[in-house]
Amino acid sequence: MAHLLKKEKEYRYIEVGEGTPIIVLHGLMGGLSNFDSVTNYFSEQGYKVVIPELPIYTMSLLKTNVKAFANYLKAFIDFKGFKEVILLGNSLGGHIGLYHTKMFPEKVKALIITGSSGLYESAMGGGYTKRSDYEVIKKKAQDVFYDPEVATKEIVDEVYDTVNDRNKLIKTLAIAKSAIRHNMSKDLPNMETPTCIIWGKNDTVTPPEVAEEFNELLPNSDLFWIDKCGHAAMMEHPDTFNDILHKWLSEKKF
Repeated sequence: MAHLLKKEKEYRYIEVGEGTPIIVLHGLMGGLSNFDSVTNYFSEQGYKVVIPELPIYTMSLLKTNVKAFANYLKAFIDFKGFKEVILLGNSLGGHIGLYHTKMFPEKVKALIITGSSGLYESAMGGGYTKRSDYEVIKKKAQDVFYDPEVATKEIVDEVYDTVNDRNKLIKTLAIAKSAIRHNMSKDLPNMETPTCIIWGKNDTVTPPEVAEEFNELLPNSDLFWIDKCGHAAMMEHPDTFNDILHKWLSEKKF
């Protein structure tokens, strides 16, 4: 199901359903369509699913960092007039969600992270010396998933185009450096927001021990594993992901 992109002021976003807002934060190479199953499922379960297009490649280079995106998210939440939100982030999106929650905890009812950066990530912006070699990029895209078939030609083409666009590559490297710089290990013990951690057991980008460390450091978290699953659980095992998340939200009465 293709969802329409709304354009208001400087914001571009998808909005489906009615109820408590779940704001979905995409990763560095992740299109909004990566969350189609989350959008379709939760918009029918009494939630308003909102996916803002993060200005990863349009922010000035000085503002291409985790903190600036967390502030952008705050401005978007204020623009929409939401009183309380649930944040769901994958990869860089998880990191932005965590950093936003650290800075503005009052409006964040709950946080869901999957394959999130913030503690450690394996070369999020590295290894692009052979970026003009399509097969090398294809292999990098496939390595994100447990099942390489999930990396469709469309996904590989998008990654290839991104790393071969000089402006986008510079921004990608800036964000990767920013993610390392904004390590959150000292912040997490002070963050009381209920957090659901859903992780692929076979994630090679943010390995399983990263999820365990998040769970250890966050005072109010629950950790769930998905087997035979890489870095983007909501794409690789959408039904399992939705099931875990829905049960957690129901138990917490969110």
